[in-house]
Amino acid sequence: MRQTLTSSRGMVTAPHHLAASSACAVLREGGNAVEAMVAAAATIAVVYPHMNSIGGDGFWIISQPGQAPVAIDACGRAAGAASLDFYASRGLKAIPGRGPLAANTVAGAVSGWQEALQHSHKLGGRLPLSRLLQDAIWYAREGAPVTQSQVNFTAKFLPELAHLPGFAGQFLDAPQSPGQTAQVPGVNTLRRYPALARTLQTLAERGLDDYYRGSIAAAVAAEHERLGGPLRLADLQAQQASSAEPLSARVSGATLFNLRPPTQGLASLMILAIFDRLRLRHGIAQADGAPYLHGLVEATKQAFKVRNRCVADPDTMAQHGHSPEHFLSDAFIDSCVQAVDMQRALPWPEPSSPGDTIWMGSADSAGRMVSYIQSVYWEFGSGVVLSDTGIAWQNRGSSFVLDASSHLALAAHKKPFHTLNPAHARFDDGRHMVYGNMGGDGQPQSQSAVFTRYALYGQTLQQAVSAPRWLLGKTWGQETTTLKFENRFEPQVLQTLCDAGHDVEVLGDYSDTMGHAGAIVRQTDGLYQGAADPRSDGVVAAF
Repeated sequence: MRQTLTSSRGMVTAPHHLAASSACAVLREGGNAVEAMVAAAATIAVVYPHMNSIGGDGFWIISQPGQAPVAIDACGRAAGAASLDFYASRGLKAIPGRGPLAANTVAGAVSGWQEALQHSHKLGGRLPLSRLLQDAIWYAREGAPVTQSQVNFTAKFLPELAHLPGFAGQFLDAPQSPGQTAQVPGVNTLRRYPALARTLQTLAERGLDDYYRGSIAAAVAAEHERLGGPLRLADLQAQQASSAEPLSARVSGATLFNLRPPTQGLASLMILAIFDRLRLRHGIAQADGAPYLHGLVEATKQAFKVRNRCVADPDTMAQHGHSPEHFLSDAFIDSCVQAVDMQRALPWPEPSSPGDTIWMGSADSAGRMVSYIQSVYWEFGSGVVLSDTGIAWQNRGSSFVLDASSHLALAAHKKPFHTLNPAHARFDDGRHMVYGNMGGDGQPQSQSAVFTRYALYGQTLQQAVSAPRWLLGKTWGQETTTLKFENRFEPQVLQTLCDAGHDVEVLGDYSDTMGHAGAIVRQTDGLYQGAADPRSDGVVAAF
C-alpha cells in the first residue's frame, strides 16, 4: 500500500502525475496554492482529456488560516437559444447525451481560473499567467503521453464518439491505409494537440478573458453555430464566475464546507451529518464493518432523495421555496436519521447521476489550501471537439430535462445541476483538510468514506483513500443501480448487507468505477500530509 506523504513547505495531490508536478513547480518558484492549482488545472486539461477540458466547468474552495473559506462557482449557464422549443422543433423528447445539441451550456472553468487569480493577487500572488500555463502549452504542442485510462475509455465509447465533429482528429490515430478506420492511440504514445496549444498560448499572451470576450470566444461561437448547436457569442460574453460563502455543516470535532447548488455539495454535507448522528446513536465503533457501511449507504439514500427532488439552479430552488440551509438544519438532519432503519435497506433506486471529472488539492507554505474540481461531465463530454481551437466541449447541459414541470427543466441562461463538489474540513483542534473525488454519484460517497475513515475512525490519510470503497447507483457508464463494492471487503460483511436487503454487486480490487480520490491535511504543527488514489494515474507531489 502507498504511504501517506509528509511535507513542511507545500503539497499537491492530483489524479495525474504531470498535473501534480506542474503545480509543485509553481510552489517551488514562490507561487501560492491558487496559482499552483491554475497550473495543475491547465496541465490536466491536456494530459487527462477524457476526464476534463478547458471546455468544461469548475468549482473551488480556497482556504487560508484565520479567515473564512471562499467558494468559487464557475458553472456555465445554458445558451440563450437553448429552450424547450429548440429541442421540440427538432423532434426531440430528451437532450442528447452527445453531439452538438448536447453542447448547450457555456464552459465556465476558465472564468473560474480568472476569479481564483483575483483572490491570488490579494494573497500576494504575482506569477504571470504565461508561467502558470507553461507546462500545459508544452504538453499540448510537444505531446502528452496517453494513459491506460484514456485508452480504455476511448475504446469503450468509440462507437458513440468516433463520428462526432472533431473527435477523431483530436483523439484517434489516422488510418494507415485506404479502407482502414481511425485507431485508438496506444498507451504511452505521445499525443499532440496543436490547435489546443495555440489556444492556450493565446490565453497566456492576451489573458483569460479572451476565452469569453476575445478572438477565442469569436472562434468558439462561430464553430458552435456552424455545427448547429445553440451557443452564441453573447452567451460566452455573459459568463462570469462568482465567489460566495460555501455551505457548511457540523459533525463531531469538525466543520465541513462544500459548494452550494447547483452542485450536489448539499448531499455531500448531508451524508456526513446524518451518518455522524447514526454513529453516535447506534454505537458504530469501527470502519468497514456492516453497521458502518449500512449506515453510510442509508445516509446517502436520504441525502440523494433531497438532491434528486430539490437541487437545481439556485433561482429555481428559491422559486420552489427550497433553502439549502433548511436541509442542513438540526431538525431536518434528525428527521433523516429517524427515517433510517439500521436493520433493513431502504428500497432503491432513485434517478442517478453519471459523470467523470478530476479533483485536485494544493497547499502552500503559508497554510493556504485549495480544493478544486473540473469536469466535462461524461467521458469526453459532448464528444464534440471544436477543431478551430482544439477545445473539447462538455455535455453538462444534458442534465436538464425537457419537462416544463420539472425543477431541472431546461431554460435559457439557467445553471445545470452539477455532480461536482470539492470538499474542505476544519477540525476543532486546528487541522485543515481538503479532499474530493470524481465520478458522478460516487463523489459524495467516496468523500464520506475518506473523511469518516480518517476523521472518525483514526485511519491514516492514505489508508482512508486506498481502502475498499462502495458506490450506490450509476457512474462511469455503468448500466446498473446496484450497491457496488470492491472485492476487498470481508465476504461476511457483504453477506450481512445482502441479508439486510441491499442489492450487492462485487467489482474488482481497485475499480475505476469508484473514481479517483485524494486528500491533503495541514496538521496543527504546520506539516502537511497527503494521499493519492492507487486507482488513478496520480501522485502526491511535495517539497
